[in-house]
Amino acid sequence: MRRIVLAVLLLSLVSVCLIYYSKSMASNQRIEEYPYEVINTYQSFEIRRYEEALFTSIRLNSTSYKQGSSKGFSILANYIFGGNDRKQRIAMTSPVAITLEDNMRVMFMIPHSLERGDMPLPNEKSIDFVREPEKLLAVLNFGGWANDRKIAKYKAQLTDALVKEGIAHENKFFIFGYNPPYEIFNRRNEVAVEILYDSMKSEKFTQMNSTNR
Repeated sequence: MRRIVLAVLLLSLVSVCLIYYSKSMASNQRIEEYPYEVINTYQSFEIRRYEEALFTSIRLNSTSYKQGSSKGFSILANYIFGGNDRKQRIAMTSPVAITLEDNMRVMFMIPHSLERGDMPLPNEKSIDFVREPEKLLAVLNFGGWANDRKIAKYKAQLTDALVKEGIAHENKFFIFGYNPPYEIFNRRNEVAVEILYDSMKSEKFTQMNSTNR
């Protein structure tokens, strides 16, 4: 019975994504992405400066990527597809961001053309809005389908690479997912962690950071 329920939920999620994707393609719109600039590139990861951005967000009592990503995506997708007091549709953005912590948070970025005051009230009362400040992230890319085992593997790889380069981090990890569930090929996933400006020892980074400020 549980498998049947999960299959139905997954099918519903895929259907929602397909509908949105087909409409986006029909209107020839490019999905807006969380804006950043690459500050420095290392062998296995890169340092990016992300702009301040507003997110719609749901906090989940889960540490499982499989369970949390599916549930969180469904709740937030319902909100932006009209599950709000105005029945207003809001453009999908990318990536879906998930915090890697005991009570994970799933987040969709709000398009930059909208402010907090423009947003309709969600029907789901547990949805809130979070403004993420400008930040530096170390980001490691990996392909295929993300799962808890892969995330743990690449999180460890990123942590080891930062230690090797002498870069300290805040222990605030994220997983970024760029592809809808129905896309099989060329999937893009990223593990990211917030880092400290003061820990950067690279002369190249210091020069680039001074130039870009």
